[in-house]
Amino acid sequence: MSKKLDFTGAVVANWNNIDATECAEGITERNLWEGENSKRALVYEFKAGAVFPGIDVHESGPEQIYVVSGVFNDGREDFHAGSFLHLPKGTSHAPKSESGCVVLVIYPEG
Repeated sequence: MSKKLDFTGAVVANWNNIDATECAEGITERNLWEGENSKRALVYEFKAGAVFPGIDVHESGPEQIYVVSGVFNDGREDFHAGSFLHLPKGTSHAPKSESGCVVLVIYPEG
């Protein structure tokens, strides 16, 4: 075990300091980090009533979602702040939020 700290390659980001990009009506994204092979972490903000257009299919790998605030719905049920979802490769969902929410989404395999 090393007795020396090493932060080589470490990234720190505050989503409040990153410009939001509208990716669908009422839904914005902020890219926190992007690594090799499209691995990435983003924050999505859903305004009240926002619905992701179509079905989100996880073709290239899994998607992990942490609900930071509000209520997120995957097309099947509501998930409140503090909820974690792991959606394996090949699964799909229809993201939306009736009351609005903020979610952290991680694509661990790109």
